[in-house]
Order: sequence, then structure tokens, then C-alpha cells
Amino acid sequence: MREYLLIVVIAGAITYLTTPLVRAVAIATNAFTSVRERDVHTTPTPRLGGVAIFLGFATAALVARELPFLRGVYSGGQISGVLMGASIICLVGAIDDIRELDWVTKLAGQMLAAGVMAYKGVQLLAIPFFGTSTVLPGPVLVAVTVIVVLATVNAVNFIDGLDGLAVGLVGIAALAFFVYSYSVSRTFNPPNVFSNATFISAAVLGCCAGFLPHNFYPARLFMGDSGALLLGLLLAAATISLTGNVDPGEFTTGTVSAALLPLAVPLAILLLPFLDVVLAVVRRTLAGQKPWAPDRKHLHHRMLEIGHGHRTAVLILYMWGALLALGTVSFAFVEGWRAALVIGVCLALAVVLTAFLPRWTRARRL
Repeated sequence: MREYLLIVVIAGAITYLTTPLVRAVAIATNAFTSVRERDVHTTPTPRLGGVAIFLGFATAALVARELPFLRGVYSGGQISGVLMGASIICLVGAIDDIRELDWVTKLAGQMLAAGVMAYKGVQLLAIPFFGTSTVLPGPVLVAVTVIVVLATVNAVNFIDGLDGLAVGLVGIAALAFFVYSYSVSRTFNPPNVFSNATFISAAVLGCCAGFLPHNFYPARLFMGDSGALLLGLLLAAATISLTGNVDPGEFTTGTVSAALLPLAVPLAILLLPFLDVVLAVVRRTLAGQKPWAPDRKHLHHRMLEIGHGHRTAVLILYMWGALLALGTVSFAFVEGWRAALVIGVCLALAVVLTAFLPRWTRARRL
């Protein structure tokens, strides 16, 4: 655990310290997010923060290679593949932050990054399904891997609409998946907590913690596509490294947990961004628009329409993200009915705060 704590600290420190330098570069290259009709911010803000996040992750990966226990994660070449994929997707995002690429070019860059990771071994080897691993033909699993990466990357990009929202939700997801991956790894035969998934989750958690102080409302720097695409790819790499490479039969958390958690945890930690994507596609399709056409009806826009302030909306969405991610992971440690009871209470609290907090705030002001 101490080596993982060191990784979190290093990733966070490098990200935090390099963000002002990246901001200066963003200003010098005119990498600004202008105020568009669908945007919430009111003044042009520099973007390119994903470069600082990449520097934090890359530094953590280099340090891990020198640590006595974590150096083992390099043995299979997957971490090198993640670094290569991260470099590609961060570069594509950085170019888009400066010059705004068309969607075809961005999609091609995302597919290239996902393909490189799959080529280096970061791919689904099987699909866990109700307690068993379903092995599909190799090309099908590679295709599914690329689709998972693309879906995760664009889900994180979709939710990046309020200061600190996306990086905070990804940080919560990384924390939840770190706890889950670390606990599952201890049940292996022989136990081995030093895994690719656990390392990536720890590094991503540190990067998010280091960038959030610069990005929380009012943000001094947006992470831009260089950050949203990068965090989506890293989160996908962590989930793929564990979910599609572990036999559910190895779990010692009980029959129900072994059957459901391998699929439930990855879906739960990304449910909020995925839900936003699905709702956007359905909404725009029914309105006769292109699914990727921008609008002001994302989940974070809805929160503002209800009457929440910028920070309050972000904090409540954090609460929803933590409830979904950490709540699902809790089934690995607590009896099912106890976990369900706590989740039910927290769910009720989240619903009440989401629906009624603006009214209480207005009434107190009056």
C-alpha cells in the first residue's frame, strides 16, 4: 500500500506543479475555450490542462518502474502500451485544444490510441458474465476493447461541462476502482496486489487530485480535450486490465459478488457519464438532430436549471458519482442487505438534496 500512496502523491504533485506552466503555454498558443451558446462559463478560459495530467501520470509510471514491487507491472508490456496510447490521445486532444480538429480526425486518433493499447496487451481476454468468463474470438475481443475505450473516452468528454466536474467524477471513479482492484487482487492465488489496474487507478487518482485545485470553480484552466480524452482512456485501461483478465471464479467475496461485481463495478463507476451520453443521443435523435450536435441539456445543465449554483451542482453530482461507484464496490466488503440499506438511505438523501436544496436556499435568503 505504501508504494501506491507514493504513486498517488507523485502523480498529484507533478500535475499540480506543472499546471501553471501548462496554463502559460495555453495562453501563449491561444488555446482558449471561447464562450459558446451551450457553455456555462462567461469569459474565455485557457485550456490544455490534459498535458499537466499526462505529465503527472507519466512521471508516476517512470517512478513505479524503479520501485521494488511495482516494477513488476512492466513485465507484460501493458503499462508501456498505456503510456503510448496516453501519449497519442493527449497529443490529439492538445492539437484540438489549440486548433480544433474535425470529429473524424479526433475519432481516428482515439481509435489509434485504443488500437495501440490493445496491440500491447491491454485488451479484454474474456467477458465476465454471471460468474463465468466468456471467451470470444480474438478479433471480436479486440473490437470490443476498442469500443469500450471509445465509449469511455467520449463519456468523460460529454460530462466535462462544469468547472471541476469531469476531473472530480473521474477521481471518484478511480478511487472506487482502486479499492475494488486492490481488494480483489488480495484474493488471487497467490495474492498479488501489484497489478496494472490498481497502479493505473492510483495514478489517475493522484492526477485528478493534483489538477482539481486549478480546475474547481472558478477554474483558472480547463483540461480541454487533451484531459477529458486522456482521463477516459486511462479509466478504460484500468477497467479493461482487471475486468477482462480475471476469472470471476477466483473471487472470494461470495457467489453473488463473483457473478455480478466484475460487470457491475465498471458500469457503476462510469454510469453517470454513460447516462449523460445515452440521454443526449436519444434526445437529439428524437429531435431530428445529429447525435453529436451540442446542446444545453446535459445533466449538469439540468442541475443549473433546477436552481443549483455552479459549485453546488458539481458537489451534488460528485455525491451521485460516489453513491454509484463506492456503493457498488461496498458489496465486495459488506453483506448484501447492509450495503443495500446504506445505499438506499444515501439515495434518498441525494434525491432530496437534488430536488429541494435550491428551494431551501431561496427560502433562507428571503
